[in-house]
Amino acid sequence: MNMMQDGERYTRMPYRRTGRSGLLLPAISLGLWQNFGHDRPLETQRSILGRAFDLGITHFDLANNYGPPYGSAEENFGRILKSDLAGHRDELVISSKAGYDMWPGPYGIWGSRKYLLASLDQSLRRMGLEYVDIFYSHRFDPQTPLEETIGALDTAVRQGKALYVGISSYSAQRTKEAAAILRRLGTPLLIHQPSYSMLNRWIEPELLDVLGQEGIGCIVFSPLAQGLLTDRYLKGVPADSRASQAGSFSKDMLTDETLGKVRALNQLAQRRGQTLAQMALAWTLRDPRVTSALVGASSVAQLEQNIAALDKLAFAPEELSEIDRYATDSGINLWAESSRN
Repeated sequence: MNMMQDGERYTRMPYRRTGRSGLLLPAISLGLWQNFGHDRPLETQRSILGRAFDLGITHFDLANNYGPPYGSAEENFGRILKSDLAGHRDELVISSKAGYDMWPGPYGIWGSRKYLLASLDQSLRRMGLEYVDIFYSHRFDPQTPLEETIGALDTAVRQGKALYVGISSYSAQRTKEAAAILRRLGTPLLIHQPSYSMLNRWIEPELLDVLGQEGIGCIVFSPLAQGLLTDRYLKGVPADSRASQAGSFSKDMLTDETLGKVRALNQLAQRRGQTLAQMALAWTLRDPRVTSALVGASSVAQLEQNIAALDKLAFAPEELSEIDRYATDSGINLWAESSRN
């Protein structure tokens, strides 16, 4: 992997402060939810990760069960870290999470102390790391006392296995409670990772206010609504698209009404001189309380396209009000259940 000189890497990428912490994150971070399992060539993954780092993406976001199969994204990332990025560990922010299904039996899912701390140890082994920069509770567990789940995050920091902690897909109220528990324990809540896009605006009524008041950062995932806010679906559902295959994204989400909104937003993006995906990413970053937007990438070209969103982040008030006409909830928040508790 031929990497550019270190000096060039940091000149174009804007870095934003995470809440009131000392940690800066790139405005766009790379998520390894899709495209980094054993079902994809390692060489492709290497080139995407190398190019991302060259473009100033210092933050790589993983979870225990990213793949397929579970654990393989962390294994592949660990391999590439060792072969290509070994001398750069201190320039990287690496995160992992636990909360969803990972291994059989009652201790491989949800929010118990046993599961979270065992999962973190496994993640560290897979990636070949002594610590992660951020360790998340991946979702709220309604059956486990919040003190137990959040206490396990504090323990991870005290054990030296995580530098910071975060939560993902927690409601505004639960976020407040988690922040209060962590404050008592002496480990601040660094960051919240919610789903957020022009078609899924659940964080706006309450959560963003809580994050602002508490000084907690926000890194949004699925800012392109799992590909819906790209040019892929403007003419219907292509055979090779995520919507046409089994998985987290289904054809049911592609109603005529939703596709109508997507086409209207696409026209607006064209007037701005951006692709729909670039406008959608820029839009999630318009609020200063949003620290970073997580993108996935199946190729270097796709990654570069997404990063070009940073060339035009500003919106005129009339553009925002026109976007508001079409940027309405479209029933695509797969994580709503978690944040309803």
